[in-house]
Amino acid sequence: MDKIDENYAYILLARNLKKYRKEAGLTQEQLSIKSRYALSFIKNLESKSVHQTCSIGTAYGFAKALNVPLSKLFEETEDVEKQ
Repeated sequence: MDKIDENYAYILLARNLKKYRKEAGLTQEQLSIKSRYALSFIKNLESKSVHQTCSIGTAYGFAKALNVPLSKLFEETEDVEKQ
């Protein structure tokens, strides 16, 4: 995948949001309650078939809810880089 493509950032966010949510032991519904974002919005963000965008402020809100630095939500991993 072309890393210059702006959609790449959303792919990173989707994968890392799901990763850190699971590491925190939270369901999507629990993250929805904790972050105060709609469950459907979180499902769309984590979905591979839906292209859901969000603001940096929203990503920051998720990072705070998950107790991780914002940069972790945009971290590249080998599985993303191979695509």
